[in-house]
Amino acid sequence: MQMRATAPGRVNLIGDHTDYTGGLVLPMAIDLRTTVTLELGGHEVRLTSSIDHETAVVPIDVTDPGAVTPAWARYIAGVVAVLAPDEGGAGHVASDVPAGAGLASSAALEVAVALALGFEGPPLALARACRDAERRASGVPCGIMDQLAIAAGVEGHALLIDCSTEDVTPVAVPAHAAVFVVDSGQRRVLTASAYAARRAECEAAAALVGPLRAAHERSVETIADPVLRRRARHVVTENRRVAAAAAALATDDLAALGAAMVESHASLRDDFEVSTDVLDTLVDDLVRISGVYGARLTGAGFGGSVVVVAEPDAPVPGRRVHAAAGATVTAV
Repeated sequence: MQMRATAPGRVNLIGDHTDYTGGLVLPMAIDLRTTVTLELGGHEVRLTSSIDHETAVVPIDVTDPGAVTPAWARYIAGVVAVLAPDEGGAGHVASDVPAGAGLASSAALEVAVALALGFEGPPLALARACRDAERRASGVPCGIMDQLAIAAGVEGHALLIDCSTEDVTPVAVPAHAAVFVVDSGQRRVLTASAYAARRAECEAAAALVGPLRAAHERSVETIADPVLRRRARHVVTENRRVAAAAAALATDDLAALGAAMVESHASLRDDFEVSTDVLDTLVDDLVRISGVYGARLTGAGFGGSVVVVAEPDAPVPGRRVHAAAGATVTAV
């Protein structure tokens, strides 16, 4: 049997480094997709790719996904290790989700592979499995935002996700709210970044003031260590901004949404220290464009892309993306 699974990329409108602390995020699945076509059978998963010349070959009894080569095959191996399928398959991966641009290319691959291998279950279960696959593949202690946005995407909507309860609330994106992705040209690899260090710092701050999802800004300011204080302040204020941004989007207050996005970028730059000079300059230039409501880095930072909300005819030098439906699979 041949399976064809397709999974979108995602752009995060606001709410970064809040998912792994049980906070709020506001991503949306986008109309860039990864498609896996797989003829089921055999004892390995063998996939060629439109974006990598090396073939991925993963035995279905793989035990150490992080040791698999080539590097892109580790995400396939992570899925195989988590799902432990009875059979593998051979096929091809085609994708227009750019790697290293902060648009969740690895999560899109994981979700598509899982569905092609026969995963059955609701979007939340799929997202949990693929989050675990990413952790096993990369060693990065990621949260659930990327995989859940991709698995549960709703056409025409962003998703307000409460990562403490894993509840998903679709929020309609007005037709006149144009979302653009502007690639900074600065590639980033999370495995080589300070992502894990930032999570550890958040956990250290939570040990002092309690879970950051419930912490008050006054409590955060009592943290003596200036680094931990800044990290916690970002998370606590970012949760507030996400809630405000979701409300603004729902009421078509794009000016308020844009203001929250700009504040979010400043917090990621100053308190969480995951921006770069390239991203900062790009955001500064973008917010000066007539018709732009707001801009911020999207994804974990350290490079990648900037997300912009603007009027449809604003001269934004990037690609307009639309809120897309989540992952699907069909037998062909």
